[in-house]
Amino acid sequence: MSPKELLYIEDALGHAKEMQTACTDFASQLQDPELKTFAAELSNKLQDCFSKFYSLL
Repeated sequence: MSPKELLYIEDALGHAKEMQTACTDFASQLQDPELKTFAAELSNKLQDCFSKFYSLL
């Protein structure tokens, strides 16, 4: 892999992790149970995405 390709992968992993963290934070702040569950599930899906993408390396 070229250095530029590695930078793209690093950026993608960083964005996925940042979105997962944001969803976790939002879930902890939400009062509505339905929205809280949705944000938590989205956080879990983003964590899975990050893990699968990372495992490709």
